[in-house]
Amino acid sequence: MTSRCTGLQDWIRQPSIAAENRGMTEGCDLMMRLLRDAGFDKVTKVPTDGHPGVFATLDAGASRTFGIYFMYDVKQADPAEWSSPPFDAALVVRSGLGKVLIGRGAVNQKGPEATWLAALHAIRAAGRKLPVNLVFVAEGEEEIGSPHFPQVVQKPDVLSALSKCSGVYMPMPMQALDGTVTINLGAKGVIELELVSSGEKWHRGPKQDLHSSNEARVDSPAWHLVQALATLVGPDGHTPAIEGFADKVRPLTAEEKDLIREAARRQSEDVAKRQMGVERWVHDVDWLESLELLAGQPTVNIEGLVGGYTGPGGKTILPHRAVAKLDLRLVPDMTAAGALAALKAHLAKRGFGDIEVNMTGGYDPTTTPAGSLLIKAQAAIYWRNGLDPVFWPRLAGSWPGYVFTGGQLRLPAGHFGLGHGNGAHAPDEYYVIESANPKVQGIDGAVRSQVEYLYELAMMG
Repeated sequence: MTSRCTGLQDWIRQPSIAAENRGMTEGCDLMMRLLRDAGFDKVTKVPTDGHPGVFATLDAGASRTFGIYFMYDVKQADPAEWSSPPFDAALVVRSGLGKVLIGRGAVNQKGPEATWLAALHAIRAAGRKLPVNLVFVAEGEEEIGSPHFPQVVQKPDVLSALSKCSGVYMPMPMQALDGTVTINLGAKGVIELELVSSGEKWHRGPKQDLHSSNEARVDSPAWHLVQALATLVGPDGHTPAIEGFADKVRPLTAEEKDLIREAARRQSEDVAKRQMGVERWVHDVDWLESLELLAGQPTVNIEGLVGGYTGPGGKTILPHRAVAKLDLRLVPDMTAAGALAALKAHLAKRGFGDIEVNMTGGYDPTTTPAGSLLIKAQAAIYWRNGLDPVFWPRLAGSWPGYVFTGGQLRLPAGHFGLGHGNGAHAPDEYYVIESANPKVQGIDGAVRSQVEYLYELAMMG
């Protein structure tokens, strides 16, 4: 365990933040070294119009081939919000959890990725041969919406290698605090964007900050943005109201509703609320309906609002510019292109056509059949470990699995792994190293699950 933990700490100590263009070259190079150390015989940096991707293969002479997806970028982190510096990779003991590693990227995704690489080392150290061939693809822009990942996958040699795969998966610790594991049969898509209201584009309001007394006679770009934002959701401040945005939403099927009903029966509402730090669901719906909304409803979310003066005290200005950062989550049969077009048309129709819509990244939702070999092998490993998995229609978060499940490839894609972590995108993100909870595996158990999964994938008929 010591070497695995040390390697993960070294990885986390190397920041790789695409949004800040911070440490990306070093982060990519470090991940490539980790791949070579794990036995990949061909590791190639793939240039894109943004940060590079990585393509690697490991030919074990096996009869079956699977794809692996990694990301080497992480979210931003404000050290003032953390109990220890986010890139120190501190090992601490947390009540009810055990020894955990705290750091940006601990659970999303360097922890589970390091666990998967450790599984390859374990197979080699045991003198065993890898049971499947591997095709590896990675990107450095997942946390900004994967704007250039399709360029990686569409490279002829990459596409050719992936076309030989029986499926693609992403390592992920799927255990909740009560030990239950979830199998996702898809994921929501996403658009990440910003709306910019400015006096320059609006031709109303100031072109530079003014004394706030002028608000009596000069229009406010900040209020203009707030008014535009208010049209994007209904009076409840929640339900998407962008005209045409949800026209192609595929309602939850009877089978999906059955899965959600079973999940509601087996999972704890109290645990979920406690882990999230919330007291009530929207509209005060019950546990079952909250899960149906989580799986089946598209969203329009304000990530942040930036405008004018935000420092100590007041400054009494009329800002010339205000920005809202949004993400829109998409469900089948929505598309990122269709959602973006609907948003732009909606704003223009309501008199907000001057507001800039800058999409930074995004992609379509994914769906994988429960009967696919990839999913059946996951369930087999969980059952073998005494766990009855909860099948879930789709991950409420997003990953660019659409490049595998759609287009030319049409491959099953998903996530797998034992272990636990939490706090993705939040302060004090953690990954369990030595578990004090008998229902949850630490990193050793998580590594073992990845080894078992590779062998199960090789044997499944």
